[in-house]
Amino acid sequence: MIVVLGGGPAGRTAAIRLAQAGKDVTLVEAGGIGGQCLHHGCMVVCALNDVARSIAQARNLYTLGILDQVPSVRFPHMLGEMRGIQEKIRSVLDAETRAAGVEVQYGREGRLEDGNVFIGDDPVEAEAVILATGSRPRIPDIPGTGLLNVYNPHNLSEMDNLPDRLVVIGGGVMAAEFAWIFHQFGCRVDLLCRSGFLKDLDPSLQTIARKEMDGVNIHEGCSISGIHGEKRAESVSTGGSSPAEIPCDAVFIAAGLVPRSGMIRGVKMGRGGEILVDRHMRTSMNGIYACGDVTGSPCLTPVARREGIVAAENILGKETEMDYRAIPRSINLASELAYWEGDEPGGIIFSVPGPAGPGTFWSVPGGNTGLARVAVDPDSRRLDAVYTAGPAAGIIAAYTAFLSRCGVHVDDIDNFLEVHPMSDGVYSLLRYASLRLWNNGV
Repeated sequence: MIVVLGGGPAGRTAAIRLAQAGKDVTLVEAGGIGGQCLHHGCMVVCALNDVARSIAQARNLYTLGILDQVPSVRFPHMLGEMRGIQEKIRSVLDAETRAAGVEVQYGREGRLEDGNVFIGDDPVEAEAVILATGSRPRIPDIPGTGLLNVYNPHNLSEMDNLPDRLVVIGGGVMAAEFAWIFHQFGCRVDLLCRSGFLKDLDPSLQTIARKEMDGVNIHEGCSISGIHGEKRAESVSTGGSSPAEIPCDAVFIAAGLVPRSGMIRGVKMGRGGEILVDRHMRTSMNGIYACGDVTGSPCLTPVARREGIVAAENILGKETEMDYRAIPRSINLASELAYWEGDEPGGIIFSVPGPAGPGTFWSVPGGNTGLARVAVDPDSRRLDAVYTAGPAAGIIAAYTAFLSRCGVHVDDIDNFLEVHPMSDGVYSLLRYASLRLWNNGV
């Protein structure tokens, strides 16, 4: 029997692959199948962002005199409807997993102690073990995080009403997404960034993100002294060169994720608690594999799924390595901001605004049609990076990253036929890049 600890994207995908290959597989999940992505991450952002975008688009049309009013969100009702849909997705995932031949055990936590695997308190004999226990919110070590009205993605469902003033702690993707959503819902939002806002993002996309975050009070380079209040959060104090106390009705901590590995003993780990693995997803112990967020890899569902497949393939005796080249990523604000970069992004940069099309026609007056930006190596004509913003930016980034990994060059785009109208400018920009390189004798 093979035991998989964790039913998120990595563990579930690995379990299904092994069961389809004829293996006896037991998947242990203490909570609900679907993991961080379904219950606290991707799907929650999708749900809230869909509503926030509807409000933002209505506000734009109201400003243009096309709509008579801007709707408001019925927040508690929305959360209830969201939970119902999450439950429906969970039931689909459960049925799909069982149909593949996987035995699923809920409500019991699996653990590993020096090579021995346990389900609850019961030891289990296993020919191989996959550790896919995921991640949990990073909670800063500051006073006041235990006060009422201090939330994070794992307890957001406890927020019974929208706060008038919300402080969001964090400067990365998660913090930006939630800050934008709550601002569109009508909250006054202060975003506290320990360093810079989206500091690792390409400057062209960061510029768009800042424009879309208009109305959110972004505080950069601030240290947080504490969250204050008798029982409930009432203010957040910041230190540094410009100390301040920011009043609030609630605090939302979106400071990233850390590996959930407290139930794992015996395998080598990094300083942050991440399980160390090689490109075959093998740990330091024979027969023990790990995949997904618990390994400290990018906390991205597609990466976790692929790592699960790689772990399963190696258990089945098929030498397979994880490929981390050109991983597409996205941020969801008013539009999608998506990108991927090769190992050595550089070369010649080509850039144009996004065209008017589905989802961007009424954005033309405000100059918010997005962006297409690519990096091309002039010698090999290899596509080295794509940065794009628009309604379907994530899809564009994903497929161009795949084409790059397959060795497709910009000259190969000449035969590409697009659907029209569309709001993507990358395909036409690649044609232009190819033409310019030819005309310049490169």
